[in-house]
Amino acid sequence: MTGRLKNESGFALILTLVITTLMVAVVVEMIHQVYVDTSLSRGFRDGQQASILAESGATGGAKLLQIGLSGRTYTSLSDPWAMPIKLDDEVGSLEVTIIEESGKINVNGLVTPIGDYEPFTLAALQRLGTRLQLPEEIWSAAADWIDRDDLPRSGGAETPYYRALKPPYSARNGGLMTLTELSLVKGFTPDILDKLRPFLTIYSDQAVPTVNINTATKEVLAALDERIDDRMAERIVEERRLQPFKTIGELSRVSGLDTIATGLGGRITVKGGLFRIISVARVKDAARTVEAVVSSTGRVLSWQEY
Repeated sequence: MTGRLKNESGFALILTLVITTLMVAVVVEMIHQVYVDTSLSRGFRDGQQASILAESGATGGAKLLQIGLSGRTYTSLSDPWAMPIKLDDEVGSLEVTIIEESGKINVNGLVTPIGDYEPFTLAALQRLGTRLQLPEEIWSAAADWIDRDDLPRSGGAETPYYRALKPPYSARNGGLMTLTELSLVKGFTPDILDKLRPFLTIYSDQAVPTVNINTATKEVLAALDERIDDRMAERIVEERRLQPFKTIGELSRVSGLDTIATGLGGRITVKGGLFRIISVARVKDAARTVEAVVSSTGRVLSWQEY
């Protein structure tokens, strides 16, 4: 009888310990779930605040351009819009950067409306590609992607080539919608696209795309004409740093450039009209970026948040 009581007492003790352990586990899980839910709620709130802050930065950047460039006859890297804007307060931080798209080569201008190569753009891209040590046939593939026919150029590719890939897809047969779309085009590896990204755009606010001498990089300047070597490109950059070119005629300040500018005709300008605004907002651990392409008059060509 005594042994039986001992066995029952031992069983009750074990049962109590098991129940207590289960209760502790349930309580711990409840506390953990409350913590997770609270963290998720705070993360969502912080993300929403960062999103609103980033949108405000992009909108403010567009308004800065619209007001600051009204009545201006030139744009340059000395202008207030070209300086990054950084704001910090108790809520979070905001950084707005504006880049002029008009200082880049418009890759969508590679072919004419009837599908032929556009000579100036093709030559500029080829010179840029040579400088960056890129295979020349990528421009044939880009032209095939943009033109509206299905006849592949030498070194290029049309829809039958892309349909044989896994997964299969078709050539756009139209202008690029984003620069990243080039990654779908034959020959444009991620490394090549990264090299090209600072120098190319898909946007233009004119029927014949132009490049702003005041904001183009040295690489783009040298791509405009075979007579612009590294030394002349560097002189252009230095001269505009000291004083931006306010008219095409002022290009004569750089020896030999006035003759080249005459040959370039309507392909260069001293005023850009399209800008990329990158607005990055951070609220605690949450970060949001709004990237927009706008005109100097406030027209929005592209808007994305990530």
